[in-house]
Amino acid sequence: MPPRAEGHRRGSWSTAVLVGAVIVAAVGGGVVGGVIVNAFSSPSSSGSPGSAGAATTAHTCLVTPVAQETLPSVVTISVQGQSASGTGSGEVIRSGGYILTNNHVIAAAANGGSISVRFSDGTTADAQLTGRDPLTDIAVIKVSGESNLRVIPVGESGKLVIGQPVVVLGAPLGLTSTVTSGIVSALDRTIQVPGEDNQAALLVDAVQTDAAINPGNSGGAMVNCAGQFVGMPTAGASVPSSSGEASGGSIGLGFAIPSYLALRVADEIIATGHASHAYLGLQVSSSAAAANGAAEGLLITGIDPSGPAQEAGLRPGDVITTIDGEQAVRTDQLVSVTLTKKPGDKAGIGYKRDGNPATATITLGEQPTG
Repeated sequence: MPPRAEGHRRGSWSTAVLVGAVIVAAVGGGVVGGVIVNAFSSPSSSGSPGSAGAATTAHTCLVTPVAQETLPSVVTISVQGQSASGTGSGEVIRSGGYILTNNHVIAAAANGGSISVRFSDGTTADAQLTGRDPLTDIAVIKVSGESNLRVIPVGESGKLVIGQPVVVLGAPLGLTSTVTSGIVSALDRTIQVPGEDNQAALLVDAVQTDAAINPGNSGGAMVNCAGQFVGMPTAGASVPSSSGEASGGSIGLGFAIPSYLALRVADEIIATGHASHAYLGLQVSSSAAAANGAAEGLLITGIDPSGPAQEAGLRPGDVITTIDGEQAVRTDQLVSVTLTKKPGDKAGIGYKRDGNPATATITLGEQPTG
């Protein structure tokens, strides 16, 4: 069932599953974000232990102190748009009033709608959209005139390990300041969720957890046992009914954007109002590779004549066999490169031309706009 983005909203979003459909965990009140998506599993890695609160022999965190310390940093977001309304979650990431959330939580209000924030003490404030990135499903909003906002502490998502306890905080179904707990079930998942304008959003390096993630949790906080932010809950899975529709709540398959990526994109949004992405300058197809007799790999079907791939020596008809040392089997692996790397970074490509193996190093450009 494919994973779903966990959101709660009235409007065009729906819920779904991972071995059946994926749902974006968004707004709760109405559903401002639930979407059926496809889930692709990348190899899981155990990571390396060592972050504060990361490695522990306990099966669960001491949730009470974690909740007491972290809930003041977590907010409930209410959105009113022309065709949808609902509630989701977010967390304060800077003392200037900047709050991190998912794009699908606030998308309904992106063009003329309203956004308000409810803090854990019950106070509310209007918020303005700072910027958003539909490709990674990350957005930043800002409240003004609020003092003494508690910024959420940040942990090292790169040091998470499978089996490590985590706590999820947010507003499932609009129920503010809700806390659930579980473990890191897997790492390095790639989850594709429906995006805007018929484009998909891709959750890369996603953290899988069995902590309950339901509609309304989207944009909230996944923290380690030290109360440090390590991921942003975004998608969950549910079991489809006999009619094919998703049914029920959490089944213990949830996904969070790792904090390193969420905050990197957020920092750029705060600085510039938007997020930039790396650019490879090529088009590929796995089915075309098979049709042309390649046992594996991605066939380059098109290439930007002035783009990075062309400059690295790649040509249409080449079959990409590895990407940064990993076997090339899915087109979304290249999309992941453009989302996790920055312009100027390098990507190692193994390929075959006329059956002969070769390698190339692509220096990534910046994705063209417009």
